[in-house]
Amino acid sequence: MKAVVLVSGGMDSCVTAAIARKEHEAEELHFLHVNYGQRTEKRELKAFHDIADFYGVPAERRLVCSIAHLSQIGGSSLTDPSIPVSEADLDNPGIPTSYVPFRNAHFLSIAVSWAEVCGAKRIYIGAVYEDSSGYPDCRPEYYAAFNELIRLGTACGDIRVETPIISLTKAQIVQRGLELGAPFHLTWSCYRNEEVACGTCDSCALRLRGFEVAGVPDPLPYVVRPHYG
Repeated sequence: MKAVVLVSGGMDSCVTAAIARKEHEAEELHFLHVNYGQRTEKRELKAFHDIADFYGVPAERRLVCSIAHLSQIGGSSLTDPSIPVSEADLDNPGIPTSYVPFRNAHFLSIAVSWAEVCGAKRIYIGAVYEDSSGYPDCRPEYYAAFNELIRLGTACGDIRVETPIISLTKAQIVQRGLELGAPFHLTWSCYRNEEVACGTCDSCALRLRGFEVAGVPDPLPYVVRPHYG
């Protein structure tokens, strides 16, 4: 069974790719990356290709798409340079400035279109709800609804989105990745920087806390490395 794997280049998508590789033969995997005008677009794209190289996904089974109009729409500190990336506040129950309005629907729509053409029946996305920033498009019910949309809106009706890490904490994601030999050293999570991760944005904080709670060192260098555990 062929599978399309959404690979942003971050640790969550990397572990999701490792899970997809465990469940599918190497020649069945198709890797998808979407640029949307984010601050760290170039660095995330490099991480995508590095991870694809690691799993032996050839160029003809890699798809890189641009939906740069999300940066024109704005509304997020990831796509609008006039909105500063917030300092990490892991106890904040609200939605952070890094939320890109309805972004994952755009990603999934591209993945479904490609799946219909290449014959894939599974789409993997590294959405996390249990221990994330509280993004509304990372909720389990969101993906249940999207699967119903796919059933009704595709010719075959049997493509399904899989969210294998959605209920895991970041520490559990780190542990699962280590079990599967996921290449964490190739990933990129920082929302601010493309050279050295800042260590203080929401994404860096969640990642650092995950590694700290898991009891293993994060292989990436940081400008500062606070304790979040």
